[in-house]
Parts: sequence; C-alpha cells; structure tokens
Amino acid sequence: MGKHLHRAAAWLAGLALLAGAGAAAAEIKIGVVNPAVLLEKSPQAEAARKRLEREFAPRDRELVRRQKELRKLEERLARDGAVMSESERRKLEREIRSRRRDIKRAQDEFREDFNIRRNEEFGKLQRQVYRAIVSLAKEEKFDLILGDGVLYAGKKVDITGRVLQRLKEDFRREQGGAGAKKQ
Repeated sequence: MGKHLHRAAAWLAGLALLAGAGAAAAEIKIGVVNPAVLLEKSPQAEAARKRLEREFAPRDRELVRRQKELRKLEERLARDGAVMSESERRKLEREIRSRRRDIKRAQDEFREDFNIRRNEEFGKLQRQVYRAIVSLAKEEKFDLILGDGVLYAGKKVDITGRVLQRLKEDFRREQGGAGAKKQ
C-alpha cells in the first residue's frame, strides 16, 4: 500500500508541475474510487456470500450436531462418572477424547476449505470490480483513477457510486442471461 501511495503522490506531483508550467497542457481528468466499498456493497459480493453460505452450511450444521453429541457425553461423564465402573468410565473417557480429536480435525478441514473458497470468490470479485472501474474510466475518458491510499477526495472526483451502479447493472445483466440459459 505504501508503494502505491508514493507512486500516486509522484504522479500527482508530476501532474501539478505540468499544470503549473502554463504550457498548453490539456486538462487531466482524475477519479478516485473506494474499492473496499465496492467489495462490500456490490450485488456480486452479496451473491458470493450467499454461495459460500449455501456451500458450507451443511458441513457447519454437521459440526454443530457432533459438538452437541460430545457435550452430552461429557455431561454424562460428569453426572454418572462417580457411579460408573472403572472400565465403563475409561471407555467413555476414550470415546470423548476420540470424538474431540475428530471434531477438531473436521473443524480444521472446514476452516481450510472455507478459506480456500472464500479466497477464490474474493479473487473473482476483485476482477469484476477492476473491470467495472476500467470500463467506466475508459467510457468517461479518465486519465487517472486512484484507489487505496487516498487520504481525501472531494465528491467531484469520487466515482465509487458510479462504479457501484455499473456493478449492479452488470449483475442484473448476468442474472438475466443466466435465467434465460436455465429455461
């Protein structure tokens, strides 16, 4: 991020020199976009969250079910352990340890699989946001679009809302095309 800030500052300094030179420098059109807002509020982001939820909800429910079963065994041991035979108590303790290990392993696998898929979805979303920014920049003939690392940008140069609108239009178009293909 620091490298981008320095690069942007150098660009802006160069632009200021050009503008101040008084030569027949053409007006430079600069826009600023907040990628975090786009990654949070775009319909593509919401669709990605829903896909992940649909994909991982069954495994999550299964983990919760297994944890409840484990708690019941632990409660049984706490409640009845003193009146159980030594062999029964040891058998139940082994069962609890075994299930605890299995659940931990399943949770670790779940977390790893979820993180991999979330990163895939995030990468896809970043590419969609980038394409929307570039498309808008070319259409509206921007010379420079700044993103992360901008300390202040007035409403006149902030194009985040317009890019978000573009993403919404793209999403509607994609959904319309997907709906037509399914029929």
